[in-house]
Amino acid sequence: MTDLPLESAEAAPANAREITVSELSQALKRTIEDRFGYVRVRGEISGFRGVHSSGHAYFSLKDDAAKIDAVIWRSAYVKLKVKPEEGMEVIASGRLTTFPGKSSYQIVIERLELAGLGAIMKMLEERRKKLAAEGLFDAGRKKPIPHIPDVIGVVTSPTGAVIRDILHRLSDRFPRRVLVWPVAVQGESAGAQVAAAIRGFNALKPGGAIPRPDVLIVARGGGSVEDLLPFSDEAVVRAAAESAIPLISAVGHETDTTLIDFASDRRAPTPTAAAEMAVPVRAELVAETLGLARRLFQCVARARDDRRRRVADLARGLPRPDQLLALARQRFDSAAGNIAGSLRLFVERVGNRLRTASARYRPDLLVREISVQRTALAGAAQRFDIGSRRRLDEARQRLTAQGKLLETLSHRATLERGFALVRTADGGLKRAADEVESGERLILQFHDGNRNAVADGTVPLPPPPPPRRRRSSSDGDTRQGTLF
Repeated sequence: MTDLPLESAEAAPANAREITVSELSQALKRTIEDRFGYVRVRGEISGFRGVHSSGHAYFSLKDDAAKIDAVIWRSAYVKLKVKPEEGMEVIASGRLTTFPGKSSYQIVIERLELAGLGAIMKMLEERRKKLAAEGLFDAGRKKPIPHIPDVIGVVTSPTGAVIRDILHRLSDRFPRRVLVWPVAVQGESAGAQVAAAIRGFNALKPGGAIPRPDVLIVARGGGSVEDLLPFSDEAVVRAAAESAIPLISAVGHETDTTLIDFASDRRAPTPTAAAEMAVPVRAELVAETLGLARRLFQCVARARDDRRRRVADLARGLPRPDQLLALARQRFDSAAGNIAGSLRLFVERVGNRLRTASARYRPDLLVREISVQRTALAGAAQRFDIGSRRRLDEARQRLTAQGKLLETLSHRATLERGFALVRTADGGLKRAADEVESGERLILQFHDGNRNAVADGTVPLPPPPPPRRRRSSSDGDTRQGTLF
């Protein structure tokens, strides 16, 4: 198909060759793409409703007087440093083309930039409000910085002056082990690298080959607002808010503010200040410890002196020991003197009663009374001896009778007369024939021992023996003759 010249309707001859709509659309497409092959357009994003299910983004760029359709293909969208948002003022770079299906033209965007400082600040403010509404900046999420960390993790560029300043300050104040996670601190990939570094430090296992830091420092030197944008990236802010390790942000100078400052646990105005927040001054710590020890010693000494004075004050209020014992000693001496007189009086009274009693009894009568009592006691003892022996003989006779009766009634006497006890294997007693089952194992107890047996069925009882006739004197006995 050849290119068709585009001429005005007045100059076109009446016999101009007819072309199809598609041919005209293709001619317009080539003309626009040749004339505006690559353009940079500044405008406000309008009509953006998020990424399409296909991964492409469709919206418009507009200003006060015009509007142009825009599209970002999926392959370009994932590489964008600045993602499109409704109302954002941007500079879009891409190719101008037409869309024949709608007879319209559009720009295929390959790169987006924020248009000026105002647009950047507006975007950051809207992002800050969005993340704050999710609670990522709440004060309740802030974690305390450990007083003396063992390991410090630093996320920064390994070649800049920032890491040297941090290491130098740590060495001066309190040398600690430092792990550096190198990242780019500027450019399109900086935000993703910083977020990955924060999550990487948190993924380290305590006690592993690589020690897990006790505190993190995310640092970068000063720069323009555009240079510091990676530290306001949404992925970086979320990684800082989710960090289980306390995090200090030290991005830019004191006047610079990035969104990671709101999500971090502490914000340092400079990287050097972040190192000062991470560790105390060792010399000051030693001095403070010595001061506390001195104060503790003084407090103990003061408390000891106070207690000593208190004891002395209490002792002055107590009487002296000799005063306490004086009254008791006097009472003892008085009681000792009274005891001697009372003892003599008691001995005299007992002596008088004894003499009175002895005069009441004559010796000869006393000897006679003793003899009578001795004779009566001997007779009682003899009677008790006779009676006890008689009682003992009667008890012995009753015991002998009961023993003979027990032997007569004992089953052993019955066994000795030819009987036997039938027991089961577990010691039970069989009292009737119908209690024994065929094949049951039995134990037969005789008077002189036991025998095992097995029941093999019912056996008829043998007939009883005929009664023995008692011979009378009338029956003749051929073996003995008669006397008559």
